[in-house]
Amino acid sequence: MKKIQAIRGMNDLLPDQSPIWQMVESTLIDILQRYSYQEIRFPIVESTELFKRSIGEVTDIVEKEMYTFEDRNGDSLTLRPEGTASCVRACEEHGLLYNQTQRLWYMGPMFRHERPQKGRYRQFHQLGVETFGMQGPDIDAEILLLSARILRELGVLSAVTLQINSLANAESRANYKAALVSYLTNLQSELDEDSQRRLTTNPLRILDSKDPKTQSLLNNAPVLLDYLDEESKQHFSGLKKLLDAAGVQYQVNPRLVRGLDYYGKTAFEWVTDKLGAQATVCAGGRYDNLVEQLGGKATPAVGFGIGLERLVLLVQEMQELPAELNLQTDVYLVAVGDVTEQAIQLVEQCRDELPYVRFMMHCGGGNFKNQLKKADKSGAEIALILGEDEAKSGQVVVKHLREDIPQQTLLIADAIEYLQTFE
Repeated sequence: MKKIQAIRGMNDLLPDQSPIWQMVESTLIDILQRYSYQEIRFPIVESTELFKRSIGEVTDIVEKEMYTFEDRNGDSLTLRPEGTASCVRACEEHGLLYNQTQRLWYMGPMFRHERPQKGRYRQFHQLGVETFGMQGPDIDAEILLLSARILRELGVLSAVTLQINSLANAESRANYKAALVSYLTNLQSELDEDSQRRLTTNPLRILDSKDPKTQSLLNNAPVLLDYLDEESKQHFSGLKKLLDAAGVQYQVNPRLVRGLDYYGKTAFEWVTDKLGAQATVCAGGRYDNLVEQLGGKATPAVGFGIGLERLVLLVQEMQELPAELNLQTDVYLVAVGDVTEQAIQLVEQCRDELPYVRFMMHCGGGNFKNQLKKADKSGAEIALILGEDEAKSGQVVVKHLREDIPQQTLLIADAIEYLQTFE
């Protein structure tokens, strides 16, 4: 019978890989809590219409990449390809936005049917940070400082560069699009195939084309920053001033655009060249029109997303992780003879009194020598050895596995006190 394998681009996370993910995720959550951001959770499956209305029907995501299907009622449903639209839907549905400010975060899987490559999969994991109800550049600066702190505390800030741009308001962006299309129409035959298609559907996306010839043609193209309305100019200038004051280094990249239709004003990306071709680790910006676009009242909003696969790869690339990160056991209980009941009681007592120590009890039988081998293989520092004689006398043997310290037989209460050094 043919073995069933994982779907291409949807990867398993194995036990030896999970400790670094847990370390990264716990660091993210700790920083978000220190910034007073609150967690929100929403479904993996949403109405397809949500993403068509928010992302835009002529984007690559909607046209090519979404996992969309009809359920038994004939409703069109989609596995979420990104989190912002779902977050807005949830906030609006539950009355979290009107005349309120919110600082929110979420973490979980997203789904896009694209070509799998290093750090990019069809099921990928993302941290999303979204803020609502604040319109000044100060909140833009806060989330950039938040993202910088995440990268710094994970030891990868030196490997990334912050690029920022302003995408103006809708009217100014429309004027710029017209000028860009006018310029590129004369060069249409020289553009790459994707850019020729985008010229009539989503011309701003041509600016981040990876085709070298197309990029060279853009050298003399109109620049979006020259078309900024006065409000966007002031907002962008205010943001740069705040970043300068906070000591955050950045590059203004006039070709930086976001792949989703709902962005305006601030746009940014943290990019790295440590993962092969230039890769985006964290990206986001302002989306002041999205809430209204989805049926709510006009609400200023700004946020970002971090791809966890790329972030984990970058952490592994930039620092030597401590060996103990992969160790899951501190103390291994070896049970020899007919002492299973006493062994279970002992290890549970230890877990009650030493909640920060990681215990593993040997299960499945085996002689003393084999159990001790498994204790050593587990990475534990200490083996507790419970034989029939010890069980009768209320004692246990404490044996160090990594240090040359004589083993000793202690009363159980004394052994628990001895193990408090792990806390």
